Amino acid sequence: MGLKAAFVFVAPEADAAQHRAVVNTPVVELTVVGVKNYADAVAAAKKLVEEGIVAIELCAGFGVEGVSEVKKAVGGRAAVGVVRFDNHPGLEFKSGDDMFS
Repeated sequence: MGLKAAFVFVAPEADAAQHRAVVNTPVVELTVVGVKNYADAVAAAKKLVEEGIVAIELCAGFGVEGVSEVKKAVGGRAAVGVVRFDNHPGLEFKSGDDMFS
């Protein structure tokens, strides 16, 4: 098996248990998870590393504080990266830091 990675996106009313999909390719198994806030992202990230995920990419809705929370939660068990928008169009042009911190 190749790389086990995840993409976590933040969207109001997302449910990590329900809004989840896995895409398998010859070189990567990508798990996509929607969360409604940073607390749910932390819980999802912990679960993902327990499932063997070694790389987590966070959507642009995560501000620096949200990224820090997820990075601390995985404790070095997965690499954490981010996609960046200064102001996310899906979050009323705000950062998740403005909404969830």
